[in-house]
Amino acid sequence: MLSCKTSLWPPRLVTVPGLHGSEDAHWQTWLERQFARSLRVEQADWDAPNLDRWAHSVVESLAQLRGPFVLAAHSFGCLAAAHALQQRARRANSADVVGVLFVAPASLRKFAFAGSFDAMRVGVPSILVGSETDPWMPLAGARELARRFGSAFVNLGDAGHINTAAGFGPWPRAKYFVDTLAHCAAPLRFRDEVKPFEQASRAVV
Repeated sequence: MLSCKTSLWPPRLVTVPGLHGSEDAHWQTWLERQFARSLRVEQADWDAPNLDRWAHSVVESLAQLRGPFVLAAHSFGCLAAAHALQQRARRANSADVVGVLFVAPASLRKFAFAGSFDAMRVGVPSILVGSETDPWMPLAGARELARRFGSAFVNLGDAGHINTAAGFGPWPRAKYFVDTLAHCAAPLRFRDEVKPFEQASRAVV
């Protein structure tokens, strides 16, 4: 549940890049420039994917800021973001993540060396975007992962790994997806704003 005492609106964008990070021409970097207060989760070693360490970086980054948040993850970053949400589900402030955009998630099989991962429902509205020509994840695998996450699934067609090499620099549709997730979360803002008013009313009575 969001707290009106500690939350800001609209949700803050938090990007979670994959292996090697996201360069200046990447759509994640472009997306960060479209939103005020955006944040990128940084990893100690972008060339050494480790699920627990990368997820811990996500958890720690969010813990230092005021929510709510919408995450936009790419490739191995999708696995790290989902793993982080599983860890944060046990925390009191876990509901400050109100939406997740998963783009071109990497196959669990390709990163089995990076740690154990159990794909479960992420517990918040989410969109998973897959590609028919992604070398890191077959379309059927992306669709199955979306089912396990409980995400809306989008087939982008012949889009490679949905990265700079595949032509995804400025990507307005990514902003549309993030805006959609923020819109879905909007009722939470009003629900939490009315609670102090209700409490004050009861105190007066």
